[in-house]
Amino acid sequence: MKPTSSSPGRVRVLLSRSAAAILGGYALTSAVVIFLGAVLPLPKSQAILAASLASFAVYTAAIVWVFAVQDNRRAWLGLLLPAVVLAVLGWWLGRGMV
Repeated sequence: MKPTSSSPGRVRVLLSRSAAAILGGYALTSAVVIFLGAVLPLPKSQAILAASLASFAVYTAAIVWVFAVQDNRRAWLGLLLPAVVLAVLGWWLGRGMV
């Protein structure tokens, strides 16, 4: 069996994607929970529970998506930009500013 060589570049890409999947996926999932908790037409406790249940699907999809895209920048931006937008909107809507 031939030993496989891993260049430092490939290791960095894998570490970056893993960090994006774990940290960026968590940030996106948290933002989705904040947003859905604010916009679902349910009592607050039920809206947060429903959003928390949906978070399992969001986190799984985020992890799969990170490893499916072509480059690391798209993986990071594709998670962090929607996370920031959803968190701000969720916070804004949850405060009753609309």
